[in-house]
Amino acid sequence: MNQTTFWIEGMTCQHCRQTVQRALSSLEGVQQVEVSLSDKKAVLFHPGPLDPKVAVQAVEQEGFKAGLLS
Repeated sequence: MNQTTFWIEGMTCQHCRQTVQRALSSLEGVQQVEVSLSDKKAVLFHPGPLDPKVAVQAVEQEGFKAGLLS
């Protein structure tokens, strides 16, 4: 299982965290998502390759900023 971690800006409450989690969970090939409000990051678990641009776009469509953590 692969994992990809993103930083997330703009989350201020549990509703924000749930919105980000729902957006990332809907991506094709993503099997599990863990979003941390306190750490301001999201970890995606996926068996195959994942285009980070697609995940960033999904988060940004919900009104938050995101980027790939190296």
